[in-house]
Amino acid sequence: MLRSFTRLAKGLARWGGPRCGPQRAEPASRGVLPSSQMPLWKAAALFHESEHAKDYSIPNASWTPEMVNQFNRFMAMAKDGTWKRLPSYRNVADHVPVRMRQGNELKDRASRLFLRNLDEEGMGFEYAMFLNPSEKRMVSVFQLGPYLEGPPGFVHGGCIATILDSVLGTCAIFVAGRVFTANLTINYKSPIPLGSVVLVESKLDRIEGRKVFVTGHVQSVDGQTVHTEATALFIQLQLKDSIQQQASSK
Repeated sequence: MLRSFTRLAKGLARWGGPRCGPQRAEPASRGVLPSSQMPLWKAAALFHESEHAKDYSIPNASWTPEMVNQFNRFMAMAKDGTWKRLPSYRNVADHVPVRMRQGNELKDRASRLFLRNLDEEGMGFEYAMFLNPSEKRMVSVFQLGPYLEGPPGFVHGGCIATILDSVLGTCAIFVAGRVFTANLTINYKSPIPLGSVVLVESKLDRIEGRKVFVTGHVQSVDGQTVHTEATALFIQLQLKDSIQQQASSK
C-alpha cells in the first residue's frame, strides 16, 4: 500500500481539485496532500474523476442483487452530501489528471492496483467505497469472487487483510494526507463464504503527532455477523520521507 499511495500522493499534491464547467488554466498547488488540519471534504475532492478511464466502483453485470442494493442504499445517502462515493480506477495514474502527471511514476504504465488486477468482472474484488467526511468514517461494499478462495468455499484470510489495509488506509489518507501502514492487527472471528457481499467499516480513532490510529471491521450486510475486526497504525509521511522512499524504489 505504501508505494501506491505515495505515487498517488505525489501527483495529487500538484493538483488543485476536480474540474467543473468550462476549463481554464489554473496554477497547480505547490503543497502536499491535506494535513489533519485541512477540511476532509477538500481532501475527498482530490480523488480525480477521470474523463477517460473506467470507474470500477459503479455496478457491472457481475454484481449480485444484494451488491446493487447496498450500492444504491449508500448512493441515496450521498444525495445530501453526507456521504461521498470514491471513484476507483485500475491504475494509480488514472486517479490523477493527465495534465498533472509528472515523472515516470505517473505516466502510462502496465501496472495495476492489486484490488483491481483481474480482467474478468466478478472473479475477484468488486467494491465501492463511501466516505463520510464529518464523521471521519468510511463504509465500503465488497463482493468477494471465486478467485479469492482460501479454505474450500471461503475467502482467503490474506484477501481479507488486503481489504482492511486498503479501507483503513484510505480513511487515514483523508484524515492525514500521505501515510503508510506501520501496523495492522486483525482478529478473524467468522469465515466469509465466497460470493458474499459484506460491509467493511473504518473510522478514525485518534491522532498522536504523525501517528494515525484507525479501527475497522468486516460484517454481514444485515449486521448480524462480524467476520473480522482490525486496528491499524499509519504514519503520516513528511517530505524527507517521500524523498527517501523515492530513492529506495529506484
